[in-house]
Amino acid sequence: MRVLTAPEGIYAPHVTTDIEYRVERPCDRAAVLRVHARAFGDHGRKVGELLEALSESPAELPELSIVAARGREVIGHAAVTKSLLDAPERLVDVAVLSPLGVLPEEQGRGVGSELVRRAVAATAEAGWPLLFLEGDPGYYSRLGFEAAGGHGFRRPSLRIPEPAFQVVRLAAHEPWMTGTLVYAEPFWHHDCVGLRDTI
Repeated sequence: MRVLTAPEGIYAPHVTTDIEYRVERPCDRAAVLRVHARAFGDHGRKVGELLEALSESPAELPELSIVAARGREVIGHAAVTKSLLDAPERLVDVAVLSPLGVLPEEQGRGVGSELVRRAVAATAEAGWPLLFLEGDPGYYSRLGFEAAGGHGFRRPSLRIPEPAFQVVRLAAHEPWMTGTLVYAEPFWHHDCVGLRDTI
């Protein structure tokens, strides 16, 4: 079993003593799908289908699929998968944090924030240059994410509000790595790029 740790600074762990953060095990998958089904409500089934498709695709990074568990119960999950950056010089493998889910009764207790911290730390440790996500800038900015557009990155879809297109530039990032984020195929197949119901 690999228990994830985080470096000092903004990603230093804020651990609730009864919660373990670790890499997902095969036996966790059913519980992980239940977490997302409950966390995403009406969209839970779609998110679960996306997660299953990602796990069966070249985008899967099993070492970066992180669960929060209290005893034997999985209460939260964060998936980091591979996508591409269409940079002027060449295509670059980059990471995307999606989906992130926490059981409704466990929300507001720092579990989601800690999952994000662990995901960023593990992604950096694995040598990825960039980690992208779609999300509330008010929430993710305190976890080190910045508006990606301000650093030369372009959204994969205009359905993503510009402020919601977020990135963390990691140690392996080089200045020439700018351009358009191209999500892995399962995001497009399951229509999980941007928000159609808010247009």
